[in-house]
Amino acid sequence: MIPLPPVAHREIDDALELALGRLRARSAALGESAGALGVATAAAATGGKRVRPALVAAAFSAFGGDLTRAPGLWRVAAAFELLHAAFVVHDDLIDGDVERRGVPNVMGAFRDRARARGGDDDAAGMLGAAAAVLAGDLLLFEATRLIATAPVAAPQRAALFVLLDDALLVSAAGELADVEQTIGDALPATESLLRTARDKTAFYSFQAPLAAGALLAGATDDERAALEAAGADIGIAFQLADDLIGTFGSRDEAGREPGADLRASKRTPVIALAAESEAWPQVASALALAPTGPIAIRRAQHELTASGARERTVELIRTTLDRARTRADAAALPAAAHQLLETLADAVDRRIPR
Repeated sequence: MIPLPPVAHREIDDALELALGRLRARSAALGESAGALGVATAAAATGGKRVRPALVAAAFSAFGGDLTRAPGLWRVAAAFELLHAAFVVHDDLIDGDVERRGVPNVMGAFRDRARARGGDDDAAGMLGAAAAVLAGDLLLFEATRLIATAPVAAPQRAALFVLLDDALLVSAAGELADVEQTIGDALPATESLLRTARDKTAFYSFQAPLAAGALLAGATDDERAALEAAGADIGIAFQLADDLIGTFGSRDEAGREPGADLRASKRTPVIALAAESEAWPQVASALALAPTGPIAIRRAQHELTASGARERTVELIRTTLDRARTRADAAALPAAAHQLLETLADAVDRRIPR
């Protein structure tokens, strides 16, 4: 998704492995149960596309930073991956998911651990939830520790902590709104759901990593503001594509059971756009049954597509990406930064499930 030289990927991998190895070793010293938590927590942050640390490094390079002479960059980049991993662990807990990429996640692993000890379903659920909360907390602290110990100038560290603070608060607000919007009979307005999409993903996944890399490279305030504005649009489009994947995507695309958002009765912009159509009565009926099983999920997918909601969501993604490209064109950004934003917009477009 993001073109980087091999040295950057190696440095990101090394920084992450150093942090996760420390976590595993310190946890193992506290006993078998804590050791198991350390292993599961590290596993939650292992693998994946590592988009966010790549964004930090790509923005740093795009604003003239030298990737071969940037010792503090890699800890900062790794911090954004651990922040993402923490949110994923907590998000799986909130959604009740016990798998990630087809294997047990932290909650699933500790549910299995409880059952292996003779625990019933209640005990398994309690232990799984506890482990997920604690694993997410450990990852959040490790992300903070990496920024606190990165060899960067004091003013840069202070600005990085502002970004981290905003990422945590904005994402928490978005996650809470995401859950609240499933409650009650009234369907939230499309604009409200779009704001949730922005808050839940756009800031911590795009705006903050891009701003962090540009900051470390010495970008001006105006350059960072323009970069963040375009990054916000790309992040919104990314979340909308994620909503399509959660609604229509395959197991390979979603990393979990197909139609997971329908099973969880999530009210995404896809659903709000369907509510604006004449087909809403049929869609609403199908959505009400979607949590009952795969056949009902397929029917809900069919009705959503027939209503035009899927096509309208794709159009909204592409309109948002075009706005990001326009922002990039209008701003006085370095050519490499402009190209980075174009590359990101194209990558999000390709992510739309076909």
